[in-house]
Amino acid sequence: MCQLLGMNCNVPTDVQFSFTGFAQRGGRTDHHADGWGIAFFEDRGLRHFVDHLPACDSPVAELIRRYPIKSRNVIAHIRKATQGAVNLQNCHPFVRELWGRYWVFAHNGDLKDFRPRLHGNFHPVGGTDSEHAFCWLMQELAKSHADVPSVDELTLTLRELAPRIAKHGTFNFLLSNGQALWAHASTNLWSIERQHPFTLAQLADEDLSMDFAQHTTPDDRVAVVVTAPLTTNEAWIPFAPGELRVFENGRRRG
Repeated sequence: MCQLLGMNCNVPTDVQFSFTGFAQRGGRTDHHADGWGIAFFEDRGLRHFVDHLPACDSPVAELIRRYPIKSRNVIAHIRKATQGAVNLQNCHPFVRELWGRYWVFAHNGDLKDFRPRLHGNFHPVGGTDSEHAFCWLMQELAKSHADVPSVDELTLTLRELAPRIAKHGTFNFLLSNGQALWAHASTNLWSIERQHPFTLAQLADEDLSMDFAQHTTPDDRVAVVVTAPLTTNEAWIPFAPGELRVFENGRRRG
């Protein structure tokens, strides 16, 4: 299945180190070679890159590895196609607007017989189960709240909606509106929170290490969520099946 990577921070931070290891899973250290994508929030704006080429060989991925885009919320995805052709419109993460904000979504899994009627402003462009699920989530959030709700209110609503999709198959997902990062696990998902005192981290998929103490301040906080741990010497925390976690300002809230 696909690979997910999410980052949530209290200050704008680049994702170069994590993405360098993550991108190797797109055809080199793993067999997920059906496209990839990444989205960076910048205030209310968004930088969104997708490519149908394997992440390990993509010139666009090479740009991301070398270009230190700083963001407080990042979502990346490496695709192993289960539904939908290998093309740009089926590459995650997907983006929609709601309440004057961009929303970004990426999914790892396979949903069977989940094609509910979409009657609002959200309709898929591609042919994946993932994008259909995202559109349905956006539709139901819009029905549940008249205006931008708080992070806590959104979390309560997502805890009601996610199981309705998850009963149709594997539903590991990342979702962000630039304020927080929500992560839901059906099967494999892990998270870590990095904070002072920062230490050395060694990538699992690349012969590369970084001493975060040389690149941070004592006030920095960074939360990372991923399908499988990116480093070999850090204490990643696994999600329980059906668990939804929310991260804000680099810290887990639920």
